[in-house]
Amino acid sequence: MNSLKTSCYIFQKRLFLYLLLVLFFFIYSGSSFGQTKVGYIDSKKIVESMQEATDAKQKLDNLVAEWQRELTVLQDSLKNMKEDFDKKKLILTEQLKQQKEQEITDLETFISNFKVGKFGENGEYFQKQKEFMKPVQDRIFLAIQTVAEDEDFDYVFDRSSEILLLYVNERYDLTAKVMKIIEGK
Repeated sequence: MNSLKTSCYIFQKRLFLYLLLVLFFFIYSGSSFGQTKVGYIDSKKIVESMQEATDAKQKLDNLVAEWQRELTVLQDSLKNMKEDFDKKKLILTEQLKQQKEQEITDLETFISNFKVGKFGENGEYFQKQKEFMKPVQDRIFLAIQTVAEDEDFDYVFDRSSEILLLYVNERYDLTAKVMKIIEGK
């Protein structure tokens, strides 16, 4: 699985470099192309300023806390079941021993499945995170699109993502303008 992620990461980096080369070609090509206008935003700063994002994070944190409580109850139950079995296993019949061992195994399996279902790679945590943050991301994208179209930008980059910007002229920072639109100003 890690090799797949690594391959995807390398592909994304190569694609970005290719797109960057294409962008520079358009910017520095002759008079057949007009002036290209490039801007950037800081999405991390925008998200941190949005109450909806804070609310979504709080909602997710509350859900995780609830799952942690459920997991603690299950783990305590398993611990008590094992302790009870250890105390009584000498006096239990072979059939009851097997039954109790099966109950312990079943609970261990249930706990493992619970963890994977809630916190695993495609678990409920990641699904809820996407669900809660989608309206925030949609609102940010719409604000970026509005600023870019109103001010005639050809490209807008996000400086807080994995994309590395070697030089940034601060006059092209659109973060404040995007935040104003989100805030309704």
